Amino acid sequence: MSARMLPPDQHVHTRWSWDTAGTSTMELACARAVERGLPGLAFTEHVDFTGWEHDDAGNHRGHSVGSRPRVKPFDVAGYTADLARCREMFPQLRILSGIEAGEPHLFSNSVAAVLNSGDFDRVLGSLHAIEYGGELQFVDDTLFGRLDARELMNRYFDELLALVESPAAFGVLAHCDYARRYWPARAGDYREDEFEDGYRTAFRALARSGRALEVNTRSPLASVDLVRWWWQAGGDAVSFGSDAHDSYSVGNRFELAVDIVEAAGFKPGRDRYDFWRR
Repeated sequence: MSARMLPPDQHVHTRWSWDTAGTSTMELACARAVERGLPGLAFTEHVDFTGWEHDDAGNHRGHSVGSRPRVKPFDVAGYTADLARCREMFPQLRILSGIEAGEPHLFSNSVAAVLNSGDFDRVLGSLHAIEYGGELQFVDDTLFGRLDARELMNRYFDELLALVESPAAFGVLAHCDYARRYWPARAGDYREDEFEDGYRTAFRALARSGRALEVNTRSPLASVDLVRWWWQAGGDAVSFGSDAHDSYSVGNRFELAVDIVEAAGFKPGRDRYDFWRR
């Protein structure tokens, strides 16, 4: 167990996420949180879609949803029952329900239908895909192979701004530079300052919306400068998320993440369960 006071892990996946079915369970994740000395965690399972509903905002953009053969519907009933069981098993943890909504500004009605089908404490908004060649395509090595790396990142930040400026139903922006995970070696080192305008523009809009920014420890870890840009933009709150897809990764690198967030000017909130604040 860590001797340091750590925040809750507010971005955890288990078998209820379509890409985590064989790698983690709620029970194992909770046991790891206790071992790491975390006060709680949020199970924010993936909610993604393979096509537009009639009233989804993306349906009016004139492109289709690209192939997503692994994506499956979110089993809200099964998830909810498992969550209740783990809350009974681990009373020492504050366990939040949640989802990670992919492109919620485009799948607006689809996400709303999921939220209306259950009770969710935490909703993350994520941008995993952008439009290319008339389709909404996941950002990955394949897409970086088709587009110049810097052009792809600029397109990503443009769409990130559209997400943040939308009325989409989410409270925390997850991994604000998700596409960076796939930055190719041939393009040289990824430099945050090269895309500073994209970050700052999105952060100003995010601050105006009253939402929180996540420091994601699965992604290449944000620098102090990047989190300070959020502070300078007027950002009020920071959430910590491991984005764990296996139980061992719960709370991963949180000690370092806390140091970064603290150096950028944020402090622990009202209690151990709160976001960190200005």
